[in-house]
Amino acid sequence: MKSHLLTAFLLLFCLAQTGDGGVLFSSLPQTLVVTASIKQGQVLIAGEDSITLTWGLNQSFVGRTDESYKEVKVKLCYAPISQVDRKWRKTVNDLSKDKTCQFIMVNKPYQKLDQSFKWSVEKEVPTGTYFVRAYAYDSAGEEVAYGQNSDAKKSSNLFEVQGISGRHLSLDVASVCFSAFALVSLIGFFLVENNKKKRSTDN
Repeated sequence: MKSHLLTAFLLLFCLAQTGDGGVLFSSLPQTLVVTASIKQGQVLIAGEDSITLTWGLNQSFVGRTDESYKEVKVKLCYAPISQVDRKWRKTVNDLSKDKTCQFIMVNKPYQKLDQSFKWSVEKEVPTGTYFVRAYAYDSAGEEVAYGQNSDAKKSSNLFEVQGISGRHLSLDVASVCFSAFALVSLIGFFLVENNKKKRSTDN
């Protein structure tokens, strides 16, 4: 009797855990085609450069494949090389816990025709290697399909972003000015002291 109760409890626990999760990436069909106007290994400067994104339905899918698509979000995603030893960028099959794609590049209502958008690399994007992925959402706001500009292993069509180091030109200028002022002050102090010694010697 106890063994049956334990089995039932474990079953209910597993079902509860599954219910608390989100949509599984592995369950999504890859029905979207996504391209980005970059070359493999190209380096983009955060806050300066931009790329053109294009996405749309893969026309090889027939019927009412996109009937439930209401919205599309195109996201900037970390490539595997930029996820190593970084748990806060970890890929998880449960999309509610996945940290692969943390930057929304564009969010638009879904249209059957291909769409394009020119995205400027935001200053907040850190240095790393990236690819682009688009998710289609239904009326409930859940992911129902995806597409990406890279292959399944996320090893092709990758590009680099060079983030802002944190130092600004104004700070560098202020630092130089302060150093120059300190040097002039030191030289002035040295000359004054020399004049005092010279006068005392003459007297």
